[in-house]
Amino acid sequence: MQPPFFCDYGENIHLGEWVFFNFQCVVLDVCEVHIGDFTLFGPAVQIYTATHPMDAALRRTQESGRPIHVGADVWVGGGAILCPGVTIGPRTVIGAGSVVTKDIPADVFAAGNPCRVIRPITAADSERPEPPDASPAGSN
Repeated sequence: MQPPFFCDYGENIHLGEWVFFNFQCVVLDVCEVHIGDFTLFGPAVQIYTATHPMDAALRRTQESGRPIHVGADVWVGGGAILCPGVTIGPRTVIGAGSVVTKDIPADVFAAGNPCRVIRPITAADSERPEPPDASPAGSN
């Protein structure tokens, strides 16, 4: 965990093995937050379980929350926001700056505001690209 890290309570955050939070992450853990093994959070990711009624009069007297579940081997890009009640499936990648308002399934790349599935993650994503040719232009 890279400081600074901010949370409401701390006791409602349940981490798997080898979870990494980069700088400036915020977890509003009014409800439980479950994060699977080997999950990575980029800088300034915000996880919000807290929510409030839409009705202004009720908002004066009530606060509530909905739990968040993030599967194992997930990578959440910098500046992403996870809204109350969402679940992110295992091995998924969330693009930087995304606002996750609904559940995202396993094994996909999802991004945007609101966040949506862009494409599945496939075996081709496991292939390492060839390194660029380091020789000067025109040389043999």
